[in-house]
Amino acid sequence: MEEFKLQHRHNLHRLHCSVKNYDWGLPGRLSEVARLHALNSASQFDPEKPYAELWMGTHDSGPSFLVSNGVTLKAWISENPDVLGDKVLQKWGSDLPFLFKVLSVAKALSIQAHPDKELARTLHKLQPVMYKDGNHKPEMALAMTDFEALCGFITVKELKAVLHDVPEIVELVGVENANLVLQTSDQDSEEKVKAVLQAVFTHLMSASRERVTDAVNQLKSRLLKESEVRQLTDKEQLVLRLEKQYPSDIGVIAAFFLNHVKLNPGEALFLGANEPHAYLSGECVECMATSDNVVRAGLTPKHRDVQTLCSMLTYKQGSPEILRGVPLNPYVNKYTPPFEEFEIDSCILPQGETVVFPAVPGPSIFLVTVGKGTMNTGSPQEHIVTEGDILFAAAYSEISVTSSSELHLYRTGVNSKFFQAS
Repeated sequence: MEEFKLQHRHNLHRLHCSVKNYDWGLPGRLSEVARLHALNSASQFDPEKPYAELWMGTHDSGPSFLVSNGVTLKAWISENPDVLGDKVLQKWGSDLPFLFKVLSVAKALSIQAHPDKELARTLHKLQPVMYKDGNHKPEMALAMTDFEALCGFITVKELKAVLHDVPEIVELVGVENANLVLQTSDQDSEEKVKAVLQAVFTHLMSASRERVTDAVNQLKSRLLKESEVRQLTDKEQLVLRLEKQYPSDIGVIAAFFLNHVKLNPGEALFLGANEPHAYLSGECVECMATSDNVVRAGLTPKHRDVQTLCSMLTYKQGSPEILRGVPLNPYVNKYTPPFEEFEIDSCILPQGETVVFPAVPGPSIFLVTVGKGTMNTGSPQEHIVTEGDILFAAAYSEISVTSSSELHLYRTGVNSKFFQAS
């Protein structure tokens, strides 16, 4: 083990990473994903084409490559599994347990949820083309700019107000279902409340295309008319925005059921398995378990699996927790979600300062987004780093970073609580 630690201490490897041009991405001229990918791959971006996600990791749908030899990071790790450290290797095998991304969001992503492990295995077995792996996908989004999302269900109290104010929902779910909600009280058991919410939401999401189109059009003309005589609520303004992006889509109405969350830069949101959500706008770094499983049901031209989605959700209610990070030192903030696979460190280093990332028993990926400096692992060889550089660090590497101009970087690695627990 000691030999391994010595042998791999100089283990900092530059990566070339993959980009995704989904249609919800920001146009190249406005997109951080486009800028970082162009710098990372020494290529040009198209100013008008959408750039949505930069993927850093080993997932087959968006692989990263070692700059030194052109081999995929996944293949290189499977040939050098000791770079992961013993505990990670024992738990997850010879692959990275996390996938790191940057997202540039111009318009809403689909209303979706990610399956837990058991459901993921079943879906992958039944529909391997649709559900590409058997893993769960808890995730965390850390805002780089102002960032908006829909996430989790509003409370029953708030939902009663919605049914009162939005006749188009009652029209779609029926008076009987609406009354189920109106008769539910805070004194009822959690199970009963969840059953009512599931019944109503499933009914809504299963409405026929014609009825949805009518309801969305009615909603739109009613809100436009009312906006002439009163200030629309935040949620009503959002719904009109969503209707422009996805006309006649059930997701426009489903948005009334979900919390509208606004993050400031430096705030993070985490999403467990089976929680409904949709990112709406802004840019973030995102980390998740290595998976690409998504069950969609609205705000999307893609395949929808409404029955699976409505049956898998937890139907937990209330606003999600916002993480603001814990300062490790004057320059580094750590964001620790309740998932073993990952955590994120955010570092802003003023010009001429040095910060040390202590050696950890698992692998890390570093992304430089602003500025210039050097990184080294105690070897004579220093790595000059600048924006767009992405580096893989082996387990047990202590990494010292010195800035020659103000430097911003993110590090993701296995959750430190996993090492404390194991």
